[in-house]
Amino acid sequence: MRLAGSTSMRPPTLALVAGAAAFLVVAAGGIVGFGNFSTGIDPAAGGDVVGANSFAVVLAVALVVAFAVYAGVEYAQTGRIESISSQFDTRTVVLMPFAIALNIVLGQAVAGALKVPIYLDSIGTILVGALAGPIPGAVTGLLSNLLWTYVVPPPFHSDFAGAFAIVAAMIGVMAGLFGRAGWLRPRPDRSFAQLALGGGVAIVLILGLSYLAAVGYQTIIGAPALSPQADNQLFVVLGWIALILVGGTILGLLALLFIRRDLTAAYVVVAGIATGIVAALISAPISANVFSGVTGAGTDFLVAAFRQAGADVQAATLGQGLISDPIDKVTTYFVVYLILSAMARRIKARFPQGERLIEQPEIEGAAA
Repeated sequence: MRLAGSTSMRPPTLALVAGAAAFLVVAAGGIVGFGNFSTGIDPAAGGDVVGANSFAVVLAVALVVAFAVYAGVEYAQTGRIESISSQFDTRTVVLMPFAIALNIVLGQAVAGALKVPIYLDSIGTILVGALAGPIPGAVTGLLSNLLWTYVVPPPFHSDFAGAFAIVAAMIGVMAGLFGRAGWLRPRPDRSFAQLALGGGVAIVLILGLSYLAAVGYQTIIGAPALSPQADNQLFVVLGWIALILVGGTILGLLALLFIRRDLTAAYVVVAGIATGIVAALISAPISANVFSGVTGAGTDFLVAAFRQAGADVQAATLGQGLISDPIDKVTTYFVVYLILSAMARRIKARFPQGERLIEQPEIEGAAA
């Protein structure tokens, strides 16, 4: 069994740098040389479908090339690709299709029935990343969005998801890194001093997100109703489930802090906000340039609010992302933490990063 401090899964630094460089070169070259982003917005589709396809294809190819370069450099260095193969055990491979289905079903239900600034389309991605590692997390996110657009039929089809596949992949990478760092393992019964510090940070961040969401929601008159509304009753049911998850997150986090005295609530908030900010920074240019900020999701009214306030489309989409993405990712990380907490210890331990998700009182008794 791997010890918490083991370095056997850490990828070679040179391979990581080479893979990142390959991605940037291929992505930039593909967008400049092969991308077609001049067809304009299709009113029927609500976006530049051709441009969305170009983004999806170019960035997916760039990720594949980066992965190949990463593996090639590591193999040249060590004669093995252990940092990759160790993350894809049988349990991970079996879990990934279920995680992809969860992403698509819940994500499409939220987009189709709820007009609130959340997505909930990365629960499966973050779960796989936390349990298995950054690479399986990235693959789960990437495949979710590509299948969502190019394979899945209506009513769960989306014309827009494929363009954001790179965002989904990055969410998986960050979830894997947070899982590897032990941020999602339980920390119950912490001291008052630790809870005061961690809880204070978490509460301030939660109140800040709540304030931004309230201001954004009320900025535009006639903002859509919070209750799920759709022609498909399945979407309505799933929409209510999603709304309950969002509403219960704040209460759940406070319960973790003050009833279980679980300091991990603060880690969940920070991880969610950090992932949300990164996702917003990556997705905003895609949303602005391919869809003019309009993707048919509940975030559109926030973009409209910023535009009415005088912001250009790039600033409006970035502002929308910096409000909605952190809220969405805090909710998602909290749901994943609940799933992990419900899993038997022996089941978690069998995943590549499972031991890093298990409470370690002998180590954490003196430190958070």
